[in-house]
Amino acid sequence: MTRYVALGSSMAAGPGIRPRAAGSPRAASRSSRNYPHLAAERLGLDLVDVTYSGATTANVLRDPQRGAPPQVDALNGSEELVTVTIGGNDVGYVPLLFAATLPTMLRATPVLGEKLRAFLDPAAREAALNQVGASLREVGQVLRERSPLARILFVDYLTLLPPAGTPAPPLSGDIAELGRRVAHRLAQETFEAAQATGCEVIQAAEASRYHHAWSADPWTVGTGWLLPRRPAPFHPNAAGMRAVADLIVAGFSQP
Repeated sequence: MTRYVALGSSMAAGPGIRPRAAGSPRAASRSSRNYPHLAAERLGLDLVDVTYSGATTANVLRDPQRGAPPQVDALNGSEELVTVTIGGNDVGYVPLLFAATLPTMLRATPVLGEKLRAFLDPAAREAALNQVGASLREVGQVLRERSPLARILFVDYLTLLPPAGTPAPPLSGDIAELGRRVAHRLAQETFEAAQATGCEVIQAAEASRYHHAWSADPWTVGTGWLLPRRPAPFHPNAAGMRAVADLIVAGFSQP
């Protein structure tokens, strides 16, 4: 059976979408109904899913995560398909949105408050965005070297926020606009990194533009609490995972 390795962060892992992938670390919050599992089933591929919530490009490339080895260690060169969704934690995309929904009094606390203020600082987000392109290109280069025979698909992030001018309560207009800016740049940097390294892109952000978390047919979850057996706030829901799997099946099926 053809080997498929899935890499990435929580946007690929699917925290809260039941059931949890059998044998996966609890900290990974890896669903058996995430897009790698759904795509593998439909394409008849032998899946190795090492997606892990909270992962950064460094965790894909070289840094262990809660005892799990760097994700590229799952590659052995025999893969015919590799997917990767990464970069959001490098630039603080979802942490920014989470931070904006927490009580403002927390921002005045000594340690936590400093971190929250940093996530909400536009200059800090811009600085992170200016660095993530190089990290994404390194991911593409390493994947291309490790899996020379594979189709390597960068899968960008499903759209979380509504378009400009559409309210996204309880997020303020300024925070929503900052989130849109981060999302747009992240998709752009992902596309450019894939092009520069001979990889391909599944443009989930564009496909989900009208399926944001505040839409009538959302593919992502908006604000809320982290609750057991519920998709995590500011993450894909089950419909979003199915939609991304559709995109991957269609993309992989094209020569």
